[in-house]
Amino acid sequence: MIKVVVIDGNAISRNLLTTLLMNGGYEVVGDSNASTAGIASMIKLLPQIVCIDIGEANEEGLGRLDTVLNALPKSMVFMVSGNFEANTIETYAKRGVHGFIVKPFKVVTVLNTIRNAILKIARKHKAGSPSASEDGGTGESSGT
Repeated sequence: MIKVVVIDGNAISRNLLTTLLMNGGYEVVGDSNASTAGIASMIKLLPQIVCIDIGEANEEGLGRLDTVLNALPKSMVFMVSGNFEANTIETYAKRGVHGFIVKPFKVVTVLNTIRNAILKIARKHKAGSPSASEDGGTGESSGT
């Protein structure tokens, strides 16, 4: 089973996404707020997938994202937010984010976003691409 952690400052959102992922067949091994200590505790769990809401896309928020990306270079990272703008999507993708999960959560859309990103990487590995896990894919989840 694929190990997932959920990092979000909003406990309700964190619990909803955790339940959605568990019902979708993922093993959620931890969840936390987006504090430095919370992120560090989630990194120690060595998840294969990280779903993270960094808050604002400012220096502090991007620092949280970079911490996760640097500590877990082989993990797939999905940004979680209620508001994605084109320039922030581009910024996150360039940093190595694999996909985007939009609040409010729609079960089928969230699960398809993660599934499609996994399949994209699997295809690249099968094709022999050495940078498949660092492609900065843009598997985008819409809230519609």
